[in-house]
Amino acid sequence: MLNFELYNPTNLVFGKGQIEKLGELVPKGAKILLAYGGGSIFKNGIHEQVINNLKGFEIVEFSGIEANPHFETLMKAVAIVKEQKIDFILAVGGGSVIDGVKFISAAVNYNGDPIEILQKRILIKENAVPFGTVLTLPATGSEMNSGAVVTIESTKEKLAFGGSALFPKFSICDPTVIESLPKRQLQNGVVDAYTHVMEQYLTYPHEGFLQDRIAEGILQTLIEVGPKVVENPKDYALASNFMWSCTMALNGLIQKGVPSDWATHMIGHELTAMYGIDHARTLAVIAPSLYKVMFETKKGKLAQYGKRIFNLTGTEDEIANEAINKTVEFFHTMGMDTKLSDYTKDYDKTADFIVNRFDERGWKGLGEKQNITLEKVKSIVEMSY
Repeated sequence: MLNFELYNPTNLVFGKGQIEKLGELVPKGAKILLAYGGGSIFKNGIHEQVINNLKGFEIVEFSGIEANPHFETLMKAVAIVKEQKIDFILAVGGGSVIDGVKFISAAVNYNGDPIEILQKRILIKENAVPFGTVLTLPATGSEMNSGAVVTIESTKEKLAFGGSALFPKFSICDPTVIESLPKRQLQNGVVDAYTHVMEQYLTYPHEGFLQDRIAEGILQTLIEVGPKVVENPKDYALASNFMWSCTMALNGLIQKGVPSDWATHMIGHELTAMYGIDHARTLAVIAPSLYKVMFETKKGKLAQYGKRIFNLTGTEDEIANEAINKTVEFFHTMGMDTKLSDYTKDYDKTADFIVNRFDERGWKGLGEKQNITLEKVKSIVEMSY
């Protein structure tokens, strides 16, 4: 196994009715910025629950954080935090709202132009405004990690950042919140979590035996509960296992001591920035093509994945190829289209645009071996058409 440090200070508060603990979890006397998205928290009653459990606190509300949070929107919240002397932020929403709050938290005390946090991938290790979360949509795992992704609308860039100061102080995860979610969002959540695991698992055979087994357990759970939870979101057993799988997929545990990839995400982010395609759906478009283009690099792990997850038999090449097919089948079962042409007719220059973007940023080699060159990126995107 590779050397690693494991640090995760987030207090995860999981289960039915846990929003009632909110008043105890927020620091006494804090002035709170309550941040959320488009207003679904009013329809499902979560806003009312949050307010009722924060009686006695001074609250300033900030709404309108987008599904892919915009730097320009978040800077308005940064100004409010400074003007109002806010000392705690509460994110009530899914991964986008939580990611947005991580940026607000980082930007308030940043010494310089906050856009640098995104463009230069500045690690935020101190001076962040403390924040907590009330999760309303399982998918990204942002409720228990220190990473985030924000879109600069003016340049159509979707960029990642993070740092040890950006762990939530607490995250309330009540699985019953998914009862009112649209099917599309549940489908997205399952595939997002599944691909998070794959980015950390589907590299090459190594000595992280336990990490592999934990990763495989999350994959198997998502395959088992994913299609069912979309149809039966009020089933608490399904909802709770779905939510916990999403958190476990990206809280840092399965990444420790092992190689990881993330190229599918980096390419997928560009498709979201260019075409506004749901994040999870860009992953379903790119991942199968990436596995095919990088087949020789990933063949050993693809075969392990095929045997352990899908009980496939045959030669290593046969199992590895069929494992890709089975993954596409699962994405289809989860309501995903897996070709870019399913989402846009203007796809013919996409590969060149993404390659140029990566070249400008100096991203010459991606993946677990840094061998996904710009030429291979082009092949992956073109195969995804």
